[in-house]
Amino acid sequence: MINWEDVLNAEDDDELRNAKLWLFQENMRLQQEKNRIEQDLERLEKERRTIEEARDKFNSERMCFKDEMNALNRKSVIERQRMKDEKLFFDKKLAILQNGFLQLDIDRRNFEREKNEFYRERESYSRQSRSSDYFDYGDSGSLVGILFRNATNPLSLRKRYKDLMKIFHPDNLAGDEELVQMINKEFSRRKREEA
Repeated sequence: MINWEDVLNAEDDDELRNAKLWLFQENMRLQQEKNRIEQDLERLEKERRTIEEARDKFNSERMCFKDEMNALNRKSVIERQRMKDEKLFFDKKLAILQNGFLQLDIDRRNFEREKNEFYRERESYSRQSRSSDYFDYGDSGSLVGILFRNATNPLSLRKRYKDLMKIFHPDNLAGDEELVQMINKEFSRRKREEA
């Protein structure tokens, strides 16, 4: 560093030139340092603006994210409520189906019991009717004779036979194989009589 008093008291030109050169160099160095500081300040200002923009962008994205999360939460609550309602509805349907299956099982058991009773009654009736010759073919007072009582011509005989087959055919619920055989025999007998 230069002692300014020495410069002011300097008598020769060399010292003065050296002082001026040093002042010039120092001035240039200070100017360069000032330019570098200004460039650093500009760079820092740009970085500050970039950071502020990034912060603003981050804040706006955070707000958007917050809004989206709120919307998703609302949808989630609605969806959970819908799922709860659907589960309740499904449970009610399941209960109805289970009750229906229980009722069907009860009805099936009752039907089996009634069917067995029907078969027992039919068997006992068949035994009683066989023993009393109720199904005697030639007698007009027999059951088969009564079924064909008003069939006096071949056309009415065929019609009556078809109607009786529709009613008593063994594939029907009220069908009876033994009665169908008797009806067939009576129909054949009456056809031979009319021919």
